[in-house]
Amino acid sequence: MSAPRATKRVWAIVARREFVERGRDRGFLISTAITLLVLVGVIVATSVLGGGETRYKLGAVDDARQVAERSVQTAQLLDVDVELVTTSDDAAAVAAVRDGRLDAAVIGGAEIVVRSEPPTELVGIVRAVSQRMRTEEALRGTGLTDDQIRGALDQAPLGIRALEPVDDRRRENSAVAFVGVLALYGQLFAYGYWVAAGVVEEKSSRVVEVLLATVRPSQLLRGKILGIGVLGLLQLLLIGVVGLIAAQTVGSLDFPSGAIATIGIVLVWFVFGFFFYAGLFAVAGSIVPRQEDLQSTMTPLTLLIVGSFLIGLNAIGNPSSTLATVASLLPPSAPLVMPSRIVLGETSLLGALLSVAITVGATVALVPLATRIYSAAVLRPGRVRIRQALRASRG
Repeated sequence: MSAPRATKRVWAIVARREFVERGRDRGFLISTAITLLVLVGVIVATSVLGGGETRYKLGAVDDARQVAERSVQTAQLLDVDVELVTTSDDAAAVAAVRDGRLDAAVIGGAEIVVRSEPPTELVGIVRAVSQRMRTEEALRGTGLTDDQIRGALDQAPLGIRALEPVDDRRRENSAVAFVGVLALYGQLFAYGYWVAAGVVEEKSSRVVEVLLATVRPSQLLRGKILGIGVLGLLQLLLIGVVGLIAAQTVGSLDFPSGAIATIGIVLVWFVFGFFFYAGLFAVAGSIVPRQEDLQSTMTPLTLLIVGSFLIGLNAIGNPSSTLATVASLLPPSAPLVMPSRIVLGETSLLGALLSVAITVGATVALVPLATRIYSAAVLRPGRVRIRQALRASRG
């Protein structure tokens, strides 16, 4: 067997070991189940509580019935669901509003009664209809015919010209981009921590000494990163697929048409981001002797990811800003910024490819350096400084 093939087989064995062991971990299975349950629960709750149209109940006493009937007709033209309920007298209408059986009631022909906060949409329709009816009556008293009255009142409203019109599709894409950036942030941080925790766990338990008796440090580290990365990618894909299926099953949710493409973009950038950060997390784990010390070495990485996440959120609202443009080209922040700019159409194909090239190039340069530090530090007892590890790797 040739050396390159043997090396590839070692990588595969280590990656498979990490994938299987982590995938069987009870904590991983429980957290995945909880994430999926929360996701489905949010989608269903949003559909049940806020997905349907608001239905109003409007009460009217006999002498106000005409105003109420025309209000219902006008509401239908405006796609507002209003049900007319006739009451016997003013007292019954007021009691029904107080009990919550009616949203509003027209009494005395000239007053709208509500319980506390007026339903703006319903009250606005009733007031506009009542005002028009009184105007018609006044004009009729001047001797004008019905056709003349309608001609005088049915005037075209002023046109509206938006200087910065809102694109409904862009709004939908912004919502999907937000979910994508949030998912990327959680996955990059969680699986990066898994790499660091796995390295320090093997170091503190001295398992790594046994493993390195038969496996080179570079093979162990790269296999570990590959196995954990594939597991994270599959979990992210599962979350996206379950979210799509749940949204389509509920039916009342308007899921953006570009959601599938966005999921694909998120998955691609998870791969780029994970492999960039995984080497750094491995170094953070290799230079400390215990899990308790890991937090201190991870602090700079945590700040870097959180800062990139905040820039990514800002890029959703302002994807063409200088900050978003520059951050989308820098390897630490590109995985959390560039997906939003792609989804919102604020970058060209050349810009996206340039960002990918820079990120991949930085990763290719970083992984060997991280491997050198890991190889020199993982077998050393106690806490190791990065400068010491680099000197040892040269010796």
